[in-house]
Amino acid sequence: MDWYMSSLSSATSGPTDNLLYMYENAYQGFAASLEPEQAEALRKQSYVLGMYEDVPLKLHTTHTPSFLKSCNRFTRYYYVHVEGNTTGVLSPRDHQGHGTHTASTAAGSPVPGAAFLGKVMGTARSMAPHARVAIYKVCWDSNCWNSDILAGMDQAIKDGVDIMSLSLGGSDMFYFDNSVTVGAFTAMEKGIFVSALAGNEGPESGTVKNGAPWIMTVSASSIDRDLPANIFPWQWTTITGLSKYAQAGLDKPVGLVYNKGIHGSNMCLNGTLDPAAVKGKVVLCDRGGNERVEKGLVVRNAGGIGMILANTQTSDRDLASDPHFLRAVMVGVTTGNTMRQYVMSDPNPIVRVTFTPYRLNVRPAPVVAKFSSRGPYNPSVQILKLDVIAPGVDIVSAWTNDAPPTKSPFDKRRVQFNIESGLPLFDFSLLLCTHLMPVGFLRYHQLGLHRGHHVLDNTRRPITDGKDSSVADPWTLGSGHVDPQEALSPGLVYNLTRDDYMAFICGLNYTIEQVQLVVRDPSVNCSRKFSNLGELNYPSFSVIMNENRTVIDYAREVTNVGAPGSTYQVAIATPRSVAVNVQPMTLAFGPVGDKKRYTVTFAANSTNGTDIDKTYGFITWYNREHRVRTPMVFTYMLS
Repeated sequence: MDWYMSSLSSATSGPTDNLLYMYENAYQGFAASLEPEQAEALRKQSYVLGMYEDVPLKLHTTHTPSFLKSCNRFTRYYYVHVEGNTTGVLSPRDHQGHGTHTASTAAGSPVPGAAFLGKVMGTARSMAPHARVAIYKVCWDSNCWNSDILAGMDQAIKDGVDIMSLSLGGSDMFYFDNSVTVGAFTAMEKGIFVSALAGNEGPESGTVKNGAPWIMTVSASSIDRDLPANIFPWQWTTITGLSKYAQAGLDKPVGLVYNKGIHGSNMCLNGTLDPAAVKGKVVLCDRGGNERVEKGLVVRNAGGIGMILANTQTSDRDLASDPHFLRAVMVGVTTGNTMRQYVMSDPNPIVRVTFTPYRLNVRPAPVVAKFSSRGPYNPSVQILKLDVIAPGVDIVSAWTNDAPPTKSPFDKRRVQFNIESGLPLFDFSLLLCTHLMPVGFLRYHQLGLHRGHHVLDNTRRPITDGKDSSVADPWTLGSGHVDPQEALSPGLVYNLTRDDYMAFICGLNYTIEQVQLVVRDPSVNCSRKFSNLGELNYPSFSVIMNENRTVIDYAREVTNVGAPGSTYQVAIATPRSVAVNVQPMTLAFGPVGDKKRYTVTFAANSTNGTDIDKTYGFITWYNREHRVRTPMVFTYMLS
């Protein structure tokens, strides 16, 4: 501490009370609040490897454990960024709901009869109810500053946690300029399993976050439960939508109106509806322009008694259930267009609405959530990211009494449980995998979990993409949907060591000082580095081709963690545009822990880059007990 204080004082020629954090475990350095000229003076010191501006990252459920088949707690908070920049309470207590929901999803005790606004959802159960959870509050007013994140990770490493889960992420950054990446590297060195969200900026490609190979990068999928609501237009068959509204429906038909008011009334914007036309009726509202639950509040304030929230072409089939202020149902664009046509063509349109608590055995499930971020990971496209998908849609878990279920300042309701969707909520399902694993098995980091997945839904068909119902590709679902049971017996794993990751980082062509920032080791000289980042012994292949590079060889080493004497054969599924050759085609192992290498040659069959770009396939090592499926993706980039 004295050295940091002295360095800061001599470089800034002033008091040292602007020192915010000193990092001892996740990082070697400190955070301080400095004026630009002070920062520049400190940057020029010979002992400073690097200096980076603090930037904020963003924050990105009962039935989930059953769908997957499958305490002592303490909290701390970290906020010293700049006083006055937050309206949050400087306490580890949760005043927004996010922390309570995620913590109880991870390791909450079973609670029978859990209910949400009158909807009885059954027994609320966490992913690892016998685990101990330590909570580090690093986010304030939905902003998560890099300095605070690193302080939380620093403390978690010091406390000796076994698993570290981060429900936050930011923009793509260099590895050395990313607090999550740097802190996770140190955690990996200490034998800590690190998982983090992929992001919720889908369905666009290239939006995945937290893509360092020493982090298990996870994205969201649905479960086989939804929250249906039924619409009965006059003399029509039933239309089913989604809603979290839990009170009585409309037993008798009432009038249905659309676009009744000034410009913007079709979207039910604040102040646009005509109360005389809306009072006592159900209002059809287009999605967009304002928050979904806000539309219901606008309808209610104008005298409406119900709302049908209809997607437009922009939102298409992206449905979300919400705890609305009044009777409300959300429908997709096709149904929405039908309802719009009905209202505009019928002189007296009427409708009835009913609600049910929930529906189980929904098919197909899982489906990749449309909002989930997709690969590739731009800082290192030679590594396939994300890794796996896991439940993250409509998850029921505990909620703070300090925040309403909608988080709206106009919502006076309070609940003990809330139903939330999004990436902050689902990667705790991985705790079920890692918590059940023997401690020794965790030394394989996330790589054994790549075996613990499946790629078929509950209809025995390939998992689909919520964006358009097409088959989900590896950039969308990684290796597949996490499967805790299979993760306990993967058969083969792709082991990685610190030295492998070091060669990977050196292959990023950073300066030696930037590499040292990531690995916290001033003696690193990058004597070993990958000429191609795809050389990393990762359990997938991301093959980058161009007009001058049409044949690529990669080698992989697999470790036997199954029965002694196991033998595996290989099966290859590849696009027509790329020939794939694996040698040898048989792997015969000796005892547990025995290692074998195989080489894969990828050769373009086409001179047309569009035939190759965005195609994918699989290499599967199999025997009677195991099928170890390794995805491969192909990208064509002009040199």
